[in-house]
Amino acid sequence: MSVLFFKRFLQRPLQIASIVPSSKALVERVADKIDFENARVIAEYGPGVGVHSHEIARRMHPDAQLLLFELDPAFSRDLERQFVDDSRVHIINDNAARLPNELRLRGIPSCDFIVSGIPFSILNIDKKRELLRQTHDALAPGGRFIIYQVTNELKQHAKLFGRARSEYVLQNIPPMFVTVFEKANPLNGYAYPAISVSSSRRT
Repeated sequence: MSVLFFKRFLQRPLQIASIVPSSKALVERVADKIDFENARVIAEYGPGVGVHSHEIARRMHPDAQLLLFELDPAFSRDLERQFVDDSRVHIINDNAARLPNELRLRGIPSCDFIVSGIPFSILNIDKKRELLRQTHDALAPGGRFIIYQVTNELKQHAKLFGRARSEYVLQNIPPMFVTVFEKANPLNGYAYPAISVSSSRRT
């Protein structure tokens, strides 16, 4: 277990929402939902100590970019240290709601994939729906928003996405729902292949 992760959990349990980082099984399951061959811009909300970030960076294209939005300053400093030699990875010590502004500042039209582990359940309804709207608008047509959460309540608030599919990953503490929300592509429906689901439970 990361000592930093445990310390920050004790200090900010609602924001961190888990006592241990994601398991290898969960990290791989989330990364498998990304089409790395075609992804050129990926964002992650709440990377924490970077277990998902490292797997994404390991798999992504040499020309791709990874934007990490981490509100916690201690985690942000640690991420800067971890990715100091990878120019593709950009750490933004700010709220995930800053994504549209960051894209504009960097001259990036949209994201292909957005990954999130932030606990949406603790956000009030207005902030939750606004972040979902901003996320949807920041995605390219056919892009995917991939979340891992303790509950699956976000599905009832994310109706603006064209398609959603969930699976339950038991090999994690705590077990997590992994849900992929896909933005419709008006030209050809959905840009990426159907999601492969191999878990013991799906919704």
